[in-house]
Amino acid sequence: MTPASPPRRPAAETITRSLRKQQPETVPAGRPVSRGPRFARLGLWAALAAGPLALAAVTAMPRTTVAQAAPTPHATEAVRPPADPRGIAELFVDLWLHADTTTPDSPAGAALRSLAPGVDLPKQPRGSDTAPVRVVAVRMSDGVDDASWTVMVAVLRDRKEQPSATPSGPGPEVSPVRYFAVSGTRGPGSGAVTVVGAPAEVAAPDAPTPGAEGVTHRVPADSALGATLGEFVRTYLGGGQGTGIDRYLSPGLSVAVPKTAPYARVEVDDVTADSEKAAGTKVPADGTAAKVRIRVTGQDAQGGRWPLAYRAEVTARAGRWEISRLEAGITGTATGTATGTATAAATATATLGGAR
Repeated sequence: MTPASPPRRPAAETITRSLRKQQPETVPAGRPVSRGPRFARLGLWAALAAGPLALAAVTAMPRTTVAQAAPTPHATEAVRPPADPRGIAELFVDLWLHADTTTPDSPAGAALRSLAPGVDLPKQPRGSDTAPVRVVAVRMSDGVDDASWTVMVAVLRDRKEQPSATPSGPGPEVSPVRYFAVSGTRGPGSGAVTVVGAPAEVAAPDAPTPGAEGVTHRVPADSALGATLGEFVRTYLGGGQGTGIDRYLSPGLSVAVPKTAPYARVEVDDVTADSEKAAGTKVPADGTAAKVRIRVTGQDAQGGRWPLAYRAEVTARAGRWEISRLEAGITGTATGTATGTATAAATATATLGGAR
């Protein structure tokens, strides 16, 4: 007979007995207890609590837009050229020739003293009209430090004045043009221009010496260059008939033809160049450039003859000469020289016309 097995204990009672048998963990009294886990738990709870509080504080704050002022730009001051005193010099001489020491409070005298206080006024002769027809500045020079300046002014009069007779006879004929030098100072940068005193009458500017332009090689009229320039000038001064002038110009250059030229006949008096190659009978290699001067006489329908002078630059291309630059009304040589066909076409300019 099988012995009866002992009755099973409930699971809960077994678990309780097992827990009672376990000894609690003890720590020796002399050993410090670590509080790291405790502080870590406190920090974690603080962080969790601060999150909602911070969000609520940000939400409750009024929304304002803080405008940040834009930085003030400090632009670099542009370099200004020195003040030009030529206009002041022209006005000063014009007023000075209209003023009279016997009437210092006249409009001319008052305006003159506003430009140069204390300036000495001339005494006008009775019955003589010294008022200028035109006053033009012809030359200007600056001082060493650009603070001082001197302008030469030409005064054109409408008639030749004869000086009073002398015991030996009438005096010499007075030239219709007088020259005065006006001196003054200018402020720093583009400051005010000031005249320092009365003008000084001076001699006329020195005339340029022959050949100073460097175009001393005579070009024969029957040469390639001489023939081209002769045809060009006759077409140019044809009184609006020069519709085919483009064939004498380098590509890209345009020259305006004077429509009111009164000349019934145009003669080429002389052509000179600055190199022997331009004066030769053959056209040199492409890209060869030269400066030329063309002296012309135009005759109008009334029989008047007008001497004219043109200065130009020419460039050889495809076995022929072409005008790559045209200037007129100057006293010196043209600035710059074309160095090639492509360069001349791109950079050619004309005083009497513009590039297309």
